[in-house]
Parts: sequence; structure tokens; C-alpha cells
Amino acid sequence: MMPFKLHRICTLMEPEEGNALEVEGVLNPAVTRGPDGALYIFPRLVAKNNYSRIGIAKVNFNEVGDPVGVERLGIALEPEMDYEKRPNGGGGCEDPRIAYVECVEHYIMTYTAYGPKGPRIAMARSKDLFTWERLGLVCFTPYEDVDFNGIDNKDASFFPTDLPSPHQHMSLAMLNRPLFPNTRPEEIVQNDDIHKSDQPRESIWISYFNLKKGKDTSLENARFTSHHCLAHPEYPWENLKIGAGAPPILTKHGWLLVYHGVQKHEDCTKDQPAFYYSAGAMILSENKPQKILYRSPEPILIPDLPDERIGTVGNVVFPTGTDRRDDIGQPNRIDVYYGMADNRIGVAKMFIPDDLPTTSK
Repeated sequence: MMPFKLHRICTLMEPEEGNALEVEGVLNPAVTRGPDGALYIFPRLVAKNNYSRIGIAKVNFNEVGDPVGVERLGIALEPEMDYEKRPNGGGGCEDPRIAYVECVEHYIMTYTAYGPKGPRIAMARSKDLFTWERLGLVCFTPYEDVDFNGIDNKDASFFPTDLPSPHQHMSLAMLNRPLFPNTRPEEIVQNDDIHKSDQPRESIWISYFNLKKGKDTSLENARFTSHHCLAHPEYPWENLKIGAGAPPILTKHGWLLVYHGVQKHEDCTKDQPAFYYSAGAMILSENKPQKILYRSPEPILIPDLPDERIGTVGNVVFPTGTDRRDDIGQPNRIDVYYGMADNRIGVAKMFIPDDLPTTSK
């Protein structure tokens, strides 16, 4: 029996009729509790020609505590900086994740800035969730002979507290997904699936920023280092790539990471690649985040519903936000917010099991 399983609650949000900012989709949101205790959602809003902004809305709940809808409140970020704008006039502030990071006393948003060099990780910070200060693109030290600043990167999120790096320095730890050349699922399919297991792949990595005593922790000009590959694609349901989903959330077993994995669709061909995006769960050690205590061998959510199978990109469930339900006295309940076929937003719930399987990794 699967110790983690998601049970759908509803399709929470879809493009608003007549709203030009959402004509191509509402998807892949960040979620976080505000200073007022309310739950706020930050969806990616896609206008014509794939022009993406990050919106803000308040989640509404019914009498039993289930999310049932949203109240739109406006725009949190839209492309303004050069690194967010494409030469053809397009732009992208995409796929945000948000965590309140205790040691810097701010909410930190990581998002994909789709600019002239392709997708890169950018950061912004806020005290109240309504006013955001950009911190620029994330800067990395090299990894072996690879310049992390020169390759595409996505799916970044912070742990909400400082943690020891592999060198035992108290640090901010950030999950990310560097896209090494020739490792995209489309490229693997076009090359007859020739892909050596020891080659870099689209995997989940951790990078660290050392918090030196007395040093400014605004994250401006911060350089992330000590890059470590947390997990490669391993199981059949995720054999083409994996990526960090929602920011890690602390449970009684350790850090829960709800992530995404990709496998080929049965109709996939070289000329017309087609994939399934599903969701899985990992538990990471509370004090050694690079140590995996459990990893789901089967997906905990697959694209089954019409809203998940049919859309801008079909057959996609893409988790990007979690909410631990302390507000209703259920700390073992985790609500997961996810993109549906790159067009809508769904929400599902899980309950943390009493024990992890003895066969966990």
C-alpha cells in the first residue's frame, strides 16, 4: 500500500472569461500563509503569445475546511527587467514558489525569468506578500567544468529554515533543476533514447548559500555553491526527468518534497514527442536535506481527469505548492496545489502516514 496518496478536492482556478491576462492559461501556482493567517495563491497567468505574469489571489474555504475557490487580488510580478523580457517582445515571470525563510525574515519567491538567454532562476522578497522587491537572477559558482550561470534552470525553491551544508556551514538551501545540454526528454526521444546513466540529466539538485555571522542576508549578490545532485530519474514513471515541485515542508518524518516526474506517452514519437507528467513524494532528513529517507516508487497523482489530460499541454499534473493544515487542527494533512495540463489549477490532499515503509531509500 502506498504510504502517500493524493485525493483530489477540486479544480480550484481556471482562466477567467474575458480576462486577456489569462487567455492562455492559469497554472503552476505558489501558495503560502500570509501574516494574517489566510492562504494566498500566486498563479502563473498566461496572456497571448505566452506572456506570463504572476498573479495573487486569496483562497476561499468551505465549512469543512476544503478549498473551493479564489478571490483575485491583482498582479504580484510582471516582466519589467531585461532578464524577464524576450527580444521578440515576449516576456516571462513563470512558475513561482514561495517560502517564508525564517533566518532572513522575509517571504522569498523564486520564479523562472524567461528572458533573452532562456529560462533562469530569479528571486524576489516580501514582508507582506503584496509588495515584492526583486533580488535579481540567482548566481551560482561553477560545478566541475559547468558554468551553472550559463545553462537553463527551473523549479527552484527554498527550505524555510537554515540548514547545514555538506561542509557543515549553516546555509540557505535551494532546490533547483539545471537543464544540461542534450538532456531534455525531447532530445532523448529524438536520439532513440540513447542516454547513458552516468550523464547529467534533468534531476533535482541542492545548492547552498553560506550564512556568515554578521553578513547581510538580503540575498542580493548571493552566490550559491556546494551543488549536490539530490535525485536522478529512477523509477519507470519518472524515467525521463524529475524536478522539484512545491517547496519542502516539515513533517514528523522529515522534509516532504512533492515533486514531478516525466515518462513517455504511448503515442510518443521522434517527430511528435508526448509525455506524462505525474507527481511523487520524497522525505528528506530534517538536518541533512541531501539524505533521502523515502521516495515513492509509484506516482501519487497521475493525469486522469479531463482537466488534466486536455489543455495547453496535455497529460500534466505539476505540483508547485503545499499547505499544512494547522489552521484546522490537522498538521498531518497536506493540501497540494498543482497545474493541470498547463491551463488550470487543481488541489488535492494527503495525510502523512504514522510510519515510513521499512524498505524506504
